[in-house]
Amino acid sequence: MTQVSLPFYTKLAMVLFSIISAGYLAILGQTILAPLLTSFLLALLLLPMANFMEQKWRFKRSIAAIISVVLMIGVISSILYFLANQLTDLWKDWPLLKHQAETSFHDVQHWISRTFGVNAQKQIDYLKNSASSAVATSATVLGATLLTVSSTLLFLSFLLLFTFFILNYRGILFNFLSSVFEEKHKQKVSEIVRQIQYIIKKYITGLFLQMFIVTVLMIFTLWVLNVKYAVLLGLISGIFNIVPYLGIFTALLISVLITFATAGAAKVLLVLIAFVSIHALDGNVLMPLVVGSKVKINALFAFIGIVVGEMIWGISGMFLCIPYLAMLKIIFDKVEQLRPWGILLGGEEKPQKKRRVYRITKKIKLEEKE
Repeated sequence: MTQVSLPFYTKLAMVLFSIISAGYLAILGQTILAPLLTSFLLALLLLPMANFMEQKWRFKRSIAAIISVVLMIGVISSILYFLANQLTDLWKDWPLLKHQAETSFHDVQHWISRTFGVNAQKQIDYLKNSASSAVATSATVLGATLLTVSSTLLFLSFLLLFTFFILNYRGILFNFLSSVFEEKHKQKVSEIVRQIQYIIKKYITGLFLQMFIVTVLMIFTLWVLNVKYAVLLGLISGIFNIVPYLGIFTALLISVLITFATAGAAKVLLVLIAFVSIHALDGNVLMPLVVGSKVKINALFAFIGIVVGEMIWGISGMFLCIPYLAMLKIIFDKVEQLRPWGILLGGEEKPQKKRRVYRITKKIKLEEKE
């Protein structure tokens, strides 16, 4: 067979066309693809539990998959129920928050009048005009809200179904992957699948453990600072920490607003210091210890992945980008022709150094993962 060597610009055009086409198809297929890819990660997380029930308790695969999904629903429902109770307490104090917000608003009005020479009446007129514009578009906002709620319910329904199906038919999926490639590549494909399963399971487990530790640290720190709604703000910080980089800033903004409305500006400074300290501890100690760095994506492409994920699929895209970039890096590292792309996604090679060990007691110690 005659091999045709294409010029560089032709290959570049084909690659760019493929990327654009894949992005466009991802946007069109968001309703199916977003819950499917999320379900794949959850299935990897639930796989040890399902295997345990099949091997030790002799359950059928379908029964083990159903029980695993039901237990996952129970855990998530418990967290949401606890969070809803905290939000109910916040709603009970709404008059106090409203009074504090009005007082702060009048203080800001006086500051603007003194600093910029804009009297209070002009500021109120501007706000009234803005409110009128908001009321004029209220129907659009309401429609968008209802659409978001319905999309969320559809996403959750697909998520549960896909998680069950992936767990139940994982043998068929693996056999499909093995049979698609030639016989000489089967060993490499099996190795890639095993490594992806191991890395992603460790990553997701570590991520949830990291979320729990950050939540506990934030609750304790805010409780020591005597910040109202410390439990709620700690939960928000831990949950939002799942989204790299942007999550911590969103949680910080929410915490600052609630603290300002309930305790004033002086307490806000303490909350800022607490957030920065815990985030520094999380990035430099918790992340290496708990999550590990077996597949390291450099910050540049991690941030680009988050932005692109948000543009394509919103919040779910921001959450999915890091684990799937890790999968791509594993594939790139194993396929010789794609190895330069794996180098591009990875971090800089650093000389081997002794792993840090943090001793808590004589018998308990935390050792940094490789």
